[in-house]
Amino acid sequence: MSVYINGQSLRMNLLGFPVERATATLPQTTAGALFTVAGGIVAITQIVGEVTTVIQTQANDTKLTANPTTGTSVDICAALDISADEAGCLYGISGLAATALIGANAGSVPGQIYSVLVNIGTIDLACAASNTGSVKWTLFYIPIEDGASVVAA
Repeated sequence: MSVYINGQSLRMNLLGFPVERATATLPQTTAGALFTVAGGIVAITQIVGEVTTVIQTQANDTKLTANPTTGTSVDICAALDISADEAGCLYGISGLAATALIGANAGSVPGQIYSVLVNIGTIDLACAASNTGSVKWTLFYIPIEDGASVVAA
């Protein structure tokens, strides 16, 4: 059941616009785009990944990165070893770049504390190894500039 305020769901009022990315295999020893930011700066208010196919047992330091169209990429969080994470494991971030990606086996993950401002470009998942496994992602954002938007990559 959704709660509505002035025709909009409470979820949208609290977190912004949702964007879902279907489950996909992990990038193999590289970074792969999860979301594309267009039209201007956005504030990421929440990003959550859910493992849909168990991650292979092998060390794999994994992090999220903002990859701007102009300028230098910057980490959104520090790396977390996702080796052997089970189906249902949830990933999130605190919003502080120095804090590692948060992973919790199937139960829950803390909500994002700080929003993260990102410019036009992509939000990437960077993996240090080649592991099997799949993750689906959901991102919530608020446009900071007129015309700014996010779509699944």
